[in-house]
Amino acid sequence: MKVAVVGATGLVGREMLKVLEERKFKLDTLIPVASLKSAGSRILFRNQEIEVVELEASVKMKPDLAIFSAGSTVSLEWAPRFAESGTFVVDNSSAWRMDPGKKLIVPEINAGILTAEDNIIANPNCSTIQLVLALAPLHKKYKIKRLVISTYQSVSGSGIRALRQLEAERNGSDQDRFYPHPIDKNCIPQCDVFADLGYTREEWKLINETRKILNDSSIKITSTCVRVPVDGGHSESVNIQFDRDFRIDDVLNLLSNTPGLKVIDNPVLSEYPMPINARGKDEVFVGRIRRDYSQEKSLNMWIVADNLRKGAATNAIQIAEYMAGKFF
Repeated sequence: MKVAVVGATGLVGREMLKVLEERKFKLDTLIPVASLKSAGSRILFRNQEIEVVELEASVKMKPDLAIFSAGSTVSLEWAPRFAESGTFVVDNSSAWRMDPGKKLIVPEINAGILTAEDNIIANPNCSTIQLVLALAPLHKKYKIKRLVISTYQSVSGSGIRALRQLEAERNGSDQDRFYPHPIDKNCIPQCDVFADLGYTREEWKLINETRKILNDSSIKITSTCVRVPVDGGHSESVNIQFDRDFRIDDVLNLLSNTPGLKVIDNPVLSEYPMPINARGKDEVFVGRIRRDYSQEKSLNMWIVADNLRKGAATNAIQIAEYMAGKFF
């Protein structure tokens, strides 16, 4: 099997290579792909140095799978070209997520809907993945009516330039800003650019992608996304109103037995999910699970995950694993 990683030299691309190694993904040939500027450089994979190639050359190599993390512009142009040559594409950008002809996949929830005809598969937004993994079992049992989501997103979600800004500010040195404001010792209530109705694109991603993955357009959702001075790991405060009532013990039991989730909820000992503990891990962590006494049939939860792992690289590799196991 030949596997291409498009964007192999970027933050998420490097994490994808690491996850491929860790999970012992069965491949014979790795094709690391990047821009013309990076072509010819070498990356280390399974103790071997492999030369990075550019996109045109990589298409001609006809990989079985291509895992993209190179941005929407690249995906819109090149994913169809790979697909036309017989390659299955797993795309980590926002390019295809809301395309009605493309499936948006979190493997623990809906991998079963994939078929051999799905030659371009969309990987959801990092904040959406951790959210829906916790919501899906609850929606199935209690039916979600409304969600109020507040995110606390790390700077690694913005890429290497944002990390450099945070590091420079912490060191007291000058650095070109990626964000419109300082990020160290600050919170910026803006993730991505502003779009319709005063919401940012990140907020709309949470709203629209959640409905698509849960296959329920009737869920009322509002969101506020905030960038915080954390290196890695996204956190979410989520308020859920259900159609049917619940018992907290049942919710805890349900979430504790959901693949990919880990419940950390012992407030007496100050035990709850935190991004510092989620770094480098593939699970989605859930805690602060409690009834909302201000509104009937409502629940509060706190959800944390490593945005570069389950929020991006790991989820994409899990999709690739499913496709490889099912269709190769």
